[in-house]
Amino acid sequence: MVAYEKQAVYPLHTPGHKGGRGLDTEFKATLSELGQRMDVSLMAELDDLHTPTGCIKEAQALAAELYGSEQCFFAVNGTTGAIHAMLLGTLRPQDKILVPRNAHRSVAGALILGGLEAKFILPEYDAEWGINTQVLPEQIEHALASDPAIKAVLITSPNYYGLAADVEQIAQIAHRYDALLLVDEAHGAHLGFSELLPRPALACGADACAQSTHKTLGALTQCSMLHIQGTRINAQRVAQTLSVLTTTSPNYLLLASLDAARAQLAQQGRAMADSALRAAAFLRRELSKIEGLPVLNENILKRQEVVGFDAARVTVCVASLGITGSEAGALLRSRGIAVELVDRNNILFLITYADDNEEFKKVVRVIVAVLREVQARALLPLEQTNFMQLPAPRAQLTTQAAFYKEVEEVPLKSAHNRISAEQIAFYPPGIPVIIPGEVFSEEVIDYCIKMLELGLAITGPSDSTLKHVQVVKR
Repeated sequence: MVAYEKQAVYPLHTPGHKGGRGLDTEFKATLSELGQRMDVSLMAELDDLHTPTGCIKEAQALAAELYGSEQCFFAVNGTTGAIHAMLLGTLRPQDKILVPRNAHRSVAGALILGGLEAKFILPEYDAEWGINTQVLPEQIEHALASDPAIKAVLITSPNYYGLAADVEQIAQIAHRYDALLLVDEAHGAHLGFSELLPRPALACGADACAQSTHKTLGALTQCSMLHIQGTRINAQRVAQTLSVLTTTSPNYLLLASLDAARAQLAQQGRAMADSALRAAAFLRRELSKIEGLPVLNENILKRQEVVGFDAARVTVCVASLGITGSEAGALLRSRGIAVELVDRNNILFLITYADDNEEFKKVVRVIVAVLREVQARALLPLEQTNFMQLPAPRAQLTTQAAFYKEVEEVPLKSAHNRISAEQIAFYPPGIPVIIPGEVFSEEVIDYCIKMLELGLAITGPSDSTLKHVQVVKR
């Protein structure tokens, strides 16, 4: 990009704004002049993401070397796109895959795109925190032993709360049953650069993993990497699949940011990990001064299914102060602080190497002050609710088949025995109550009504009030 820009070529090619000359004035002011000129097209100097032979090929090889994979693919459609390529590039239509019920929505997209059949397992649940933890290796083994048709196992590790599964044991079990282990490692692009962090999936024997480089490192938003290793995966087919799913006009600023993030990690990875953990430790110390305020820590490792904890994610149970996570998040936002995640009981702060500074320390003091103000109200703690008494809906169609059917809208209370055409999930626990192809039972309907009465956040349905639901047309 720099080499092309230095040639001062007049661009009689895309993009249409011609090096920033034609950008909207207001938008133009948000970008540097060099940045505008760096938004370039498919020039010989820039290589082709779909058939890389030059700088992109070299950049991906350097990333593979850094992460210890046999091959790395840059993805500019986020980890959603990387997960789609990981599943569609390793499985075939009608193949069966073992999936935790709380997998990211991108997995449902892959089921639709690839015509895959999912067999679901429930992750373990921590009632004290009101969060899903991880799946147990024993669950994986039982599922594989009872269904030899399963071709792959997908897990999410670490999860949003920084809790890592026993990936090594799960990999051994999967391979013993001749199944692939595919890992959604969206929250773990920074692992492997500190002994205090969970071990990365590749080091534990996973066949492939998809990482969100933009989440915890220095790449621009929507930049991710897909890594593969071993002989169980056809690298050429994965490359072809990713090419099918990727724009033919990838933004080279995004690709360059992936390479820059890789270079930064190669040169400063350990220092970056130390900075993130140091900043998170400071936040934890300050929060610990608020009496009776639970902060998620290494004690979670006492749970059998959790073998690693990313301490750079700081989860605070504000339910103990008598408010919901959403209420706490809104209070902090009113004071100029935006959190990564809120659920019914908790708020989560995502800390990175970029937070190890004096400005962050001032922000922490504001966080503590806000939570002390809430504590001073002396509210009763929120009542604990078991969100895991989930119904077990029966599947009548595959996710793909349901997706392509004609649909109609019916009142939730009248949806008994109808096939769902959409996914419905409440947070917590973040597990879909029903997905396309599954049948609404009275238990499913009653659970939805109960969760609505509790005021839980809802994701998936076209009607966010859930008064009506989309079902397959009869």
